[in-house]
Amino acid sequence: MPPLTTTSPLITPVGQPAVPPGGLSVARVMVNSVVIGLKEIWAHKFRSLLTMLGIVLGVSSLVAMAAIVKGMENGMKESLIAMGGLDKVRIVDDEVPISQEHLKDEAPGKTIADVYALKRGAPLLGLISPEMELTRVMLSKAGKTTRPAELCGVLPAVLDMNLYKVEHGRFFSDLDQEYAHSVCVIGTGIRDELFGSPEETGQEIIPIGQIININRQPFTIVGMFQHYESEMSKKLRELAKKKGPEKQTGPKRMRGWRGRGWDAFWRKNNTVYIPLNTMWVKFRSASGTNGVPDARLSDIDIKVKNFDQMEQALQQTRNVLMITHRGIQDFALRTQEDRLEDINKRIRNARISGGIIAGLSLLVGGIGIMNIMLASINERIREIGTCKAIGANNEMVFLQILVESLVVALAGAFAGLLASYGLVQFLVFMSPTQNSPVITWEAMALAVAFSAAVGVLAGIVPAFKAARLDPIEALRYE
Repeated sequence: MPPLTTTSPLITPVGQPAVPPGGLSVARVMVNSVVIGLKEIWAHKFRSLLTMLGIVLGVSSLVAMAAIVKGMENGMKESLIAMGGLDKVRIVDDEVPISQEHLKDEAPGKTIADVYALKRGAPLLGLISPEMELTRVMLSKAGKTTRPAELCGVLPAVLDMNLYKVEHGRFFSDLDQEYAHSVCVIGTGIRDELFGSPEETGQEIIPIGQIININRQPFTIVGMFQHYESEMSKKLRELAKKKGPEKQTGPKRMRGWRGRGWDAFWRKNNTVYIPLNTMWVKFRSASGTNGVPDARLSDIDIKVKNFDQMEQALQQTRNVLMITHRGIQDFALRTQEDRLEDINKRIRNARISGGIIAGLSLLVGGIGIMNIMLASINERIREIGTCKAIGANNEMVFLQILVESLVVALAGAFAGLLASYGLVQFLVFMSPTQNSPVITWEAMALAVAFSAAVGVLAGIVPAFKAARLDPIEALRYE
């Protein structure tokens, strides 16, 4: 560090009293201390780089971790919106309470009677969408091998419930529902596998009017939904275009339902919808036990008219279902808020665990700053003694050392911000198909603030040591 001159903030001219710590003098001391701290960093570049390395790593890891978690959060909430939004509620089967265990065999389950009762007795509900599902039904057409898919019998309310849009053709009419017509509406994923994707055929095929076989029963395609995809799916598709056609290593379905787990967008593209009555007549009426047809619904989704009246609407729903189920509580209500709470819990846990790791890196960086500042004071004992001998007081010495420590920490913090941007870009390059990390100003501000706190804490001990030096002993130091 360059020797202090009479322009140093710690020195007052001979014969004049030391400038008291306050007002503009403190501001001048802080400004000059920042300049001196920067000169110290520049004078010992390699040592300063090693000192700041812990801060740089801590800040970059904290910001990058927050960016990754934010990308995960965006992807999860994107999927949640695709499933119908926060005002959607699912009525699901549930185990009866222990007090009703003797009535377990009499539990009716969800039936169409519940749907009619809810329409009459729950005025706070805006939409009611029943579903009958069959999983792993076989789809085929002339010249194409069969593939397993999910088949759903629904009413037109499913369009608004699950935010579907029919891009080509039409959805089911009342006549289709009343007379159980053999018609279906498919997603683009079904179209791609049975008729060929636009990438394979070079054109977009619109199979309206085509016949497909569902469990060997012919159905006419009357509509096709628009294509739905998440940010991750879009990146996968764009990456596949860049790489060109490649030989598949396994069944295409493994890239969706089984390969990626739950994906609301993939499900919307790969489900076949038919009228509810058609599902009952052609696929469910012959099933059941003891010769009794299975009239139970797989799912009942509801939406409230006013989100602010969610609790009242749910209570109305419970009251109606308790009547139709003859007092047997074999159902439960699952709100999207439960999923949102689960998402927030996962994100919170990820942030805490990542924050702890990044915080430890910053603490290690703070220890490095403390060591270097102590070493710097040992090198400057005679200099500090000279300053105190000609008028610098303990407060001024303490403040200058503390500000120098803070300057080193902040310099490392800003270098860490630049490194975090490069780290995020590297992660995107290494895994281009994941949800894009999002660098937030909150994470950057938190990282800088934490670095500043570490710098101040790391400078307290060296600053006390420098301020308590006896000027006479310091001048005699060799």
